[in-house]
This record gives sequence, structure tokens and C-alpha cells, in this order.
Amino acid sequence: MSNYLVAMEAAWLVRDVEQIDDAIGVAVSEAGKRLNSQGLKYVEVEVGATGCPACGEPFDSAFIAADTALVGLALEMKVYNADGEEHASRIAKSEVGGALRDVPLSVVEVFELPDED
Repeated sequence: MSNYLVAMEAAWLVRDVEQIDDAIGVAVSEAGKRLNSQGLKYVEVEVGATGCPACGEPFDSAFIAADTALVGLALEMKVYNADGEEHASRIAKSEVGGALRDVPLSVVEVFELPDED
């Protein structure tokens, strides 16, 4: 049994917003509130990054059209005593997905954590 860090991304809709910074703030805040209300305070939430198609430099994953924003959120959580990467991935997606119902969620990467002996 090993410990893992599971990185996920979520697509969060924010309505009635005009500025990217406002959309990001609302998305991170709303996701954090929903996770905290389910006892998942240990899940890290921040805005995701998307690579520029022209230069490759990362920028915030947020887009606004018709006063509605789609914000890509990056979520991370540690999973302890999992049987492998796939098991850790299923545990994380189940925990976070249960709190963020109706929010598209996918696992991006799974990292095995070094033993803390």
C-alpha cells in the first residue's frame, strides 16, 4: 500500500460575470465552499493553467462569452494506503465527485509519494 497525490481538473461555470478575475474568484470560492461543507478541507483548489497554442506559455484556464465563464480548476488531494495509481485515482474522484455533483471532473496525473519513514 502506498500514498499518492492525485491531480484533477474540473470545469466550473460562473454566470453573470464580466471579468476573468471575478470569474476565477467565484469559481475557486464556490468549489472551496462545497468541498469544505462535505468535510474535504484537505483538497487544494486553484485555477488551472492552459498552454498558449502559439507560444506554449501557461495562462489561467478561464473563458468568458455572453457574461458566462468557464473556469478550469485544478484540484489536488493526497490519498493514503491505496493499492496503486488506479485505486488512488478512483478514491480521489469518488471523494471529490461526491462533493462537486454535476461538475465535470477528470484525473490528470497521479504521483506516488515517497515513504515518510
